Amino acid sequence: MTDELSAPKLTKLAETIGFEITEFTPGKCIVELTIREDHLNAGGVAHGGLHATLLDTAMGGTLVTTLPKEEWCATAQLDLSYLEPAYVGSHLTAVGEVVRRGRNLAHLQGEITDQNGKKIAHARGTWAVWEKKPSSLV
Repeated sequence: MTDELSAPKLTKLAETIGFEITEFTPGKCIVELTIREDHLNAGGVAHGGLHATLLDTAMGGTLVTTLPKEEWCATAQLDLSYLEPAYVGSHLTAVGEVVRRGRNLAHLQGEITDQNGKKIAHARGTWAVWEKKPSSLV
């Protein structure tokens, strides 16, 4: 990881799940995870909510790398396509990309791949952007 930006502290949820931010540089946030037994759904594959949280973290993190310190953002909409299952032991990597940034909205896309480069999931989303942290969060 480069020292250009300090990686943000993971949320308790992300820590509990086992996420690791492996890159946090201008325009890029990479989040990784190795699938464990407790990540599985009843069908024996990684739960879809795990994919959503992984992509939300990587995509939101990517946007954060582009924001001035005083700005704030939050996910407004996230659409996922689940392409392939992930199993115990699979190492997943999620990365986001800013597609377009306006004054109050940012559009991003992201994808999850496994250790073999296989695309596991793809997402597109919209983030609201504020000039400063909302007073309800201060």
